[in-house]
Amino acid sequence: PYYVDLNQNLFLQASLHSSDPNLVMFVDTCVASPDPNDFRTLTYELIRSGCVKDPTYSSYYSPYSSVARFAFNAFSFVNRYQSVYLQCELVVCRAYDYSSRCYQGCVNRVKRDAGS
Repeated sequence: PYYVDLNQNLFLQASLHSSDPNLVMFVDTCVASPDPNDFRTLTYELIRSGCVKDPTYSSYYSPYSSVARFAFNAFSFVNRYQSVYLQCELVVCRAYDYSSRCYQGCVNRVKRDAGS
């Protein structure tokens, strides 16, 4: 566990260990939950589909394409629950493949009406 206080900045880094230097990483989704087995019921979204949901979320430059760095501020979950768990989804793509998910940024998926 990592212990933090309310409003403390948390800095995270994800590293891809690969011998292929032509891979890049993209943080697609990060969700917090007080339940390590349920990231759907009671959650707090930091970033979803590349779209920042929490105003304190920031991505940081990394000199390595295989490293993703980001930070956010400890939120109100910290006061209400003894533990808060973070689940992040990262995407790995070929470098310079501008049609890949890594280069699309924020993707707002529109829900379609199923109709009758």
